[in-house]
Amino acid sequence: MLHAGRIPAHYRFHRAPALLVSLLLALIVAGCSSAPVTTIPGGNAENRVTQRDRVTDWHNLPGWSQDQPMAAWSAFQESCTRLKRKSAWKSVCHDARSVDPLNAVAIQHFFETRFTPYRITNSDGSATGLITGYYEPILRGSRVRGGPYQTPLYRYPRYWKKHTHVGPTRRELRASGDLDGTELVWVDDPVEAAYLQIQGSGRVELTDGTTMRVAYAGTNNQPFQSFARRLIERGEITPAEATLPGVRAWAKAHPDQVETMLDVNPRVVFFRELAGADALDETSGPIGALGVPLTSERSIAVDPDEIPLGAPVFLSTTQPLSNQPLQRLMVAQDTGSAVKGAVRADFYWGHGDAAGEAASRMKQRGEMWVLLPR
Repeated sequence: MLHAGRIPAHYRFHRAPALLVSLLLALIVAGCSSAPVTTIPGGNAENRVTQRDRVTDWHNLPGWSQDQPMAAWSAFQESCTRLKRKSAWKSVCHDARSVDPLNAVAIQHFFETRFTPYRITNSDGSATGLITGYYEPILRGSRVRGGPYQTPLYRYPRYWKKHTHVGPTRRELRASGDLDGTELVWVDDPVEAAYLQIQGSGRVELTDGTTMRVAYAGTNNQPFQSFARRLIERGEITPAEATLPGVRAWAKAHPDQVETMLDVNPRVVFFRELAGADALDETSGPIGALGVPLTSERSIAVDPDEIPLGAPVFLSTTQPLSNQPLQRLMVAQDTGSAVKGAVRADFYWGHGDAAGEAASRMKQRGEMWVLLPR
């Protein structure tokens, strides 16, 4: 998904560390979205994993027996569509096809007998790290400008050299008109459009009743700066108000200051429309860096230098802004520009407002175990 990413793989400029709540977290940590990864990172990550602590007793994984790995089964099978050609995964992915997807006992037995869990540790030997969240936004838009639809999402300019060109800032681009003619779609809320750029992909419900799915296509390569943090520093909002609803409320009360406020972030993210098979259906998640659809609350973004993409990962953390345990089997299917390090993950919550609230509030400590085929 590239959370910006892939707040995500898919432009995964996901989040930077911050205190407290909500989308401030997503803004400062700057997401999971990053540009899609077309190849599956290989042996380096797996070799690094096998040098870590092997767990001989599955009950040493906190909450393993209480989880329902059946809920992660479809996500794991999606991973196998990409992993089945790799020698280490070929056999286990082949045998997974004979497991009853509705038999929770059989699925748990399959993981326990076909995989070895390895405890992930950081370079300093510590076993805990930061767990953040991301989601897929839903906006309202039109293919033509008019009425409330005045905020454009842009295609990547053809005359820019991708990945190496450092382009003008957001403010400079707005003033110059250089992006005129590259509009992909017009949406009705500049603040939501700004948050979409943090996530890196999303859905736009169009006036004709159809839905457009948009994905990360590149950036102007300017550094990310949090406009929510700037509002806090200026005393315009409190940390508790640094959420999408909170920033939207501020924008509604200060309509003449919105664009100037958004210019605090010089980075511009460009999008492409997903069409055909890439657009998937309404129930499918966005495509992650592995090249498969993400599964709500079962997919995570990881550092592929530390954890091989596609691998099951058992995660032990807590619910957003809570001490309530969140312990479940996940699948590493995405990456993010801010997701760096061994014990570090971005938890994909799904799409829509509820998922956005959970994602923006998540900044928890957690532990991770990666499962590799025996």
